[in-house]
Amino acid sequence: MTTLENKSVAALLDRLFAEAEKATSPATNRLSRSERDRLLSSKKEYLELYTLMKDLWLPVSRETGTLLYLLARSSSAKTIVEFGTSFGISALYLAAALRDNGGGHLITSEFEPSKVLGATRHLTEGGLIDLVEIREGDALRTLSVDLPESIDLLLLDGAKSLYPEILDLVEPSLRPGALIVADNANYCPEYLARVRSKGGPYLSVPFAEDIELSIHL
Repeated sequence: MTTLENKSVAALLDRLFAEAEKATSPATNRLSRSERDRLLSSKKEYLELYTLMKDLWLPVSRETGTLLYLLARSSSAKTIVEFGTSFGISALYLAAALRDNGGGHLITSEFEPSKVLGATRHLTEGGLIDLVEIREGDALRTLSVDLPESIDLLLLDGAKSLYPEILDLVEPSLRPGALIVADNANYCPEYLARVRSKGGPYLSVPFAEDIELSIHL
């Protein structure tokens, strides 16, 4: 039995996905589509948007969560970095993979304090908190120091406009063969151009509807 199949973890994920579907954000609903898209693409106002969305869970889908688990297991990942913890659903999948790989370390970053508390509570309930280090604050600072020498997998699922900057911080530690999963990467053409560049240090393909999957060569 995998950790994901453990009754308590499976029930926890079922409950969290149900809660995520019910979450609403009146502040975000008042934004026009154009204003929301502008904030999503901004490198300076991203904190404003994600503060407005603090009550939204913004989780990965079940399919993406399962993909993360499979990628981490198949690569025997021991060190994982995540940009954008939210309430910890994706972290549960990644930490479950680490548990089933025999242990490891997940570093994840979230600037919204209420989400840090929620993620900590959920990871504790799932019995996986011992594998996870949640760094509170702007990831441009929290992920700029004390990263492992070798990183096996990187998940980008925070402010889309910052994907290139976060990659800059983590890239020196990415081992050859390390995997990068970027959720909703279509919101950052700059990132896509970088990882898809011919002759660059990545091999990259779009996966499913909203994932960019890359390997560090």
